[in-house]
This record gives sequence, C-alpha cells and structure tokens, in this order.
Amino acid sequence: MRRALALFLALIASPAAASEGIVAGMSQNRVSITANFDGSEILIYGAVKRDAPPPETPLEVIVTVEGPAMPVTIRKKDRVAGIWVNTEAVAVDAAPSFYAVATTGPLRSILSETEDLRHRISLPRVIRAVGAATEAGDTASFIEAMQRIRINEGRYRVLQGAVEFTEQTLFRADIVLPANLTEGEYRVRIFLTREGRVVDAQDRVIGVRKEGLERLLFNLSREAPWAYGLLALAMAAFAGWAASAGFRLIRT
Repeated sequence: MRRALALFLALIASPAAASEGIVAGMSQNRVSITANFDGSEILIYGAVKRDAPPPETPLEVIVTVEGPAMPVTIRKKDRVAGIWVNTEAVAVDAAPSFYAVATTGPLRSILSETEDLRHRISLPRVIRAVGAATEAGDTASFIEAMQRIRINEGRYRVLQGAVEFTEQTLFRADIVLPANLTEGEYRVRIFLTREGRVVDAQDRVIGVRKEGLERLLFNLSREAPWAYGLLALAMAAFAGWAASAGFRLIRT
C-alpha cells in the first residue's frame, strides 16, 4: 500500500506529458494563384506554453506542409530493340503534390521511428504505398526515384535545421511554396518533440485557389470543355494574326 501511494505521489510530482503545448500562427492562410503568380512564402511562427518547469532534455520543433495527395503511377523505361519503352510500373495509393518538412535539427535525431510511423512525418512515411498495386519487383527503388525527381523539381523539400528556436520558447519557419502549386487545401502540422517522442501537435490549413482569369478558364474547362476548346482556338488564331500584323508593321 505504501509503495503504491509513493508511486502515485511521484507521478503527481513529475512533469506531465501535456505540460507543454503549442501556440502557433501563420502569416497567411490563403494563397491565390493568378496570372503572375510565381510562388509564395508562408511564415509559420509560435511559442511553447508550459504549466510546469521544463525537463533538462532539449525540446525540438518539426513543421510540415503537405499538399493534396493523389494516386501516382511510377514507370521505368528500358531500351528494347533500340526503342525506349515502359517495362515496369508501380502504382502508389497517394503521394502529396507538395511536401516540406522543416526541423530544428537532424530529423532522425529528434524523432523516433515509432513516432514517425504513428504521425507520418518523414518523406518516405507520408507517401502511402502500403496497398500499392505493383508490376515491379523492387517497389522501394521506384518510390525513391519519385522522391528524387520531385526534390529536384522543388515539390518535395527536407529543410533540416531551418526552424529557428529561441530560448526553447519561440520558434519560426519560412516555407517557400513553388509556382506550380496544385489547387486545394494544404495541411500544416507543427510538432514538439523531446527525446524523439512527440509531446504536442497542432494542425492548420492553407487554402490554395485559382483566382481571376485562371479561375474562369479552369471552371470552363471542367464545366464546358467544348466552349473551352473553341475559346482556346480563337485565342490562338488571334495571337497568330496579331504576330503577323506586327511583323508587317515592322517591315513597313
């Protein structure tokens, strides 16, 4: 009985797992894609609130921004009889159109495998390929190739050490969104971790929508494709006529 009471008192006296939480904000929660849109930058900032003195082990921050997910088919080409043809393919259930993960330090040092599996934070974990239909023997190599391609395109970004964390209290991260954004909701997640374990997490959403003429043309292409096709032909014909008229004017 005494041992049980002592254990209970020790648990009460020890800092609780929920004694640290996130108070966060963003510089904007909506991005408009217009004719001159060349990308955007989102500032994600916040502070850590505490109910008790923090433990001596350091606190870390992870910020992720995830675009709309969609199925992807990854194909491999080989040379057959002098012609490049698709020989193998892997169908991924869902891969984010954009994904950025920013951290205060090396991801593998501040996040355990168990927590990564639970929250799907690292790039390999966020790609849902568990139920992938495959025609290839080595699925992992196909997914790694897709990651390399999208990293080179700027659609996937791993920004280790990019989160500024001041006095274990205030943090900020600048995430650059590319010009080739997919329309939809972008999920922002902020994690506090200590000794590899997630202490607290918070979710936010950024809305990305086409505006102005881009929105009109997008809706027209979906709702009345025949009208969109005629409009595209008319615009192409007008551009050709205008170029020809310009050249004639220059010659004279």
